[in-house]
Amino acid sequence: MAVNILAIETSCDDSSAAVITDGREIKSNIISSQINIHKKFGGVVPEIASRKHLEALPYVVQEALAEAGMSFREIDGIGVTYGPGLVGALLVGLSYAKAAALALEKPVIGVHHLEGHINAGFLEYPELTFPLVALVVSGGHTSLVYLPRRGEYVLLGQTRDDAAGEAFDKVARHLGLGYPGGPAIQEAAMQGDKERLVFPRAWLEEGSFDFSFSGLKSSVLNYLNKCKMKNEPYNVPDIAAGLQEAIGEVLSVKAVAAAKMKGVDKVLLAGGVAANRRLREMLQARGARENIQVFWPSPVLCTDNAAMIGCAAYYKYLKGEFSDLTLNAVPNLSLFTI
Repeated sequence: MAVNILAIETSCDDSSAAVITDGREIKSNIISSQINIHKKFGGVVPEIASRKHLEALPYVVQEALAEAGMSFREIDGIGVTYGPGLVGALLVGLSYAKAAALALEKPVIGVHHLEGHINAGFLEYPELTFPLVALVVSGGHTSLVYLPRRGEYVLLGQTRDDAAGEAFDKVARHLGLGYPGGPAIQEAAMQGDKERLVFPRAWLEEGSFDFSFSGLKSSVLNYLNKCKMKNEPYNVPDIAAGLQEAIGEVLSVKAVAAAKMKGVDKVLLAGGVAANRRLREMLQARGARENIQVFWPSPVLCTDNAAMIGCAAYYKYLKGEFSDLTLNAVPNLSLFTI
């Protein structure tokens, strides 16, 4: 008998609800974006995000059910992101999920946001098998994860400072490209020369799978400030291309090295920055040289969305990993046991 999961994702500034059947079939995946609201501030304002979730979420859930052709009574469980993320935003989704679970007498299933991003790959590629290495890259996270089997996450490395997406956002702001920075940098870089400006790569200690992008960000900003002080012109597309190349090289080199170290032939790219075309090209090319397959979800499944939460929740449902109604938001929730 089919298992239908209603999933809710409100960890940052996207209000999303989805209905997922048997962990693989996306019956609906509705996303209400707040980008236009936060754009004028140059980034997400947590209080505004929370208020907009309150307004949007009931309608988003109703639309998800309608598109799936289902009623609340046909739902078997409710999956919801409970961390990490903005605490106010998380609480809106959690409150809705727990209230619905109580009213319907259905289980609520708490899902880690990064676990959701990783599971987006299994929605896109039903044939994907374990073991594998996942490179999760977004505005708030940059992590290399080894997955020996489903539900087991071994942290191999993570950023020690800025996430890759955060570096894109901050540089884009200084270049006047607006928010969100990732797509803007990618668009500008298409017109630039990626070899004209070579910004530093932080490789860290030998054998380390950690990342560091604060020095790269500072180097770009120092270059901009020097040009301004000397009243010299600078080329925005060349800067964007140089930044994108520096980030992509470090990410792709370390991801493939991690796969070789663990003896696996698959790398899954996940998270918002997984939509970056140049990163995909670099990772795929480097993987091909080492006989390592590279997978990534469609752009809609790279961004924050409830379908990925529903996929993760389904497998927890099968194992009876339910949360009780005391489940709370954990803004700094860890996925790993270190």
